Amino acid sequence: MVRQPLTPEQIEAGRRLGALLRHARAGRDLAEVAHAAGISPETLRKIETGRLPSPGFGTIICLGEALGLPLQDLAAAWRGSGLPLRAVS
Repeated sequence: MVRQPLTPEQIEAGRRLGALLRHARAGRDLAEVAHAAGISPETLRKIETGRLPSPGFGTIICLGEALGLPLQDLAAAWRGSGLPLRAVS
């Protein structure tokens, strides 16, 4: 099975998602958050920078849980529905 290339819209959605995750992580150590989500620090770095614009659903769920981000916020960032980046407590 050949994977289709991502569209420019999908790449931009990945960048928005990465920006939200990076903002939510704020001062927390990247390796600490990655470990809490069950992924490698390099994978988290790639997601945050948009170099991995289409991470797996399970990865996003685990990152949301590790960062205290509701799934709705993650989905809104992906869709580009104007969700403002806000501090996560």
